[in-house]
Amino acid sequence: MERISYKGEKVSIGIDVHKNQYTISCISKGAIICKATLPADPVKLVNYIKRRFEGAEVKSVYEAGFSGFALHRILESSEIDNIVVNAGSIEVASRDRVKTDRRDSQKMAGLLDCGRLRGIRIPSVEQELSRLLHRTREQLVRDRSRIGNRIKMRLYQFGITPPKKVTKTSLTALLEKQIFAPELKYSLENYISQWKSLDKNICEINKKLEELGELDKLYQIYKSIPGYGLLVASMLSTELGDMTQFPSERSLFSFLGLTPTERSSGESERKGHISRQGSARLRCVLIEAAWTAIQNDEYWKNEYKRRVLRIGGKRAIVAIARRLIGVARALARKGEYYQQQPLFESTKKEAA
Repeated sequence: MERISYKGEKVSIGIDVHKNQYTISCISKGAIICKATLPADPVKLVNYIKRRFEGAEVKSVYEAGFSGFALHRILESSEIDNIVVNAGSIEVASRDRVKTDRRDSQKMAGLLDCGRLRGIRIPSVEQELSRLLHRTREQLVRDRSRIGNRIKMRLYQFGITPPKKVTKTSLTALLEKQIFAPELKYSLENYISQWKSLDKNICEINKKLEELGELDKLYQIYKSIPGYGLLVASMLSTELGDMTQFPSERSLFSFLGLTPTERSSGESERKGHISRQGSARLRCVLIEAAWTAIQNDEYWKNEYKRRVLRIGGKRAIVAIARRLIGVARALARKGEYYQQQPLFESTKKEAA
């Protein structure tokens, strides 16, 4: 049987990526022309597309996930126009409760064919590598917290009040001051050994981040901002760079999920909680940085107080987080360090 030629035609391919297989759906002129399941091998996928759609204008899409951007780079290097999309940006009908690999790939192909998908920004390999340190640190911090909670639960189990805060000093004192049954002591010693090992690894990464930061002007600019310490400055430098990719503050706030949701109709206007789109990791550390700033800097403390009575504590701290990241964007674009903001006369009198 003679194979249909798609030379000169536009073909949109949705790829549902899994560890062991790729499920693909291909659409041309609004009609499904091919469905297939292939081994999770980028080279075999490229060969299949090249052979099946020789001479066609091929575009493809897949969701960002565990596999990163290796597949994207191979598709692009093979002259296949590919985008990677955030899973949350794919439209889902309110009554669509059936989810399969084939339906997912078909949905992506259809939206791509209609031009209703927008790809995320793809980092370079160097940028991905630069993010590994603080992402590894985050995982280790979570593991350390988990072990700390297990220590507390084990103590509670036998009627022993654990230390309020799990630290190297409190854990050492715990073993020295308390007399435990041999089995409980052995269990605690194992957990404490794991906790101290993780704590040591985190300290080593902190040191490494500081060493790298001394060679990175962006890191130094961000660290000059109130509330922005080692972790925040490192994350902003490696995750967002100089923020020139954001044409306005509004687009930056939207990317970080720091803009309020809105439900307005006619004369009624209602604004709710923040959208929470984008990176939850970045948003979390920026909110924490805002709390640090209002505790340690008089100008930002005053800015928070001016808002809190009018819009409440939660919205006020989000507003401070937005202003701080806006300042960070402006300083990075200019290549300047943060300058201490002057206090109003009324504020100075209050402080006195």
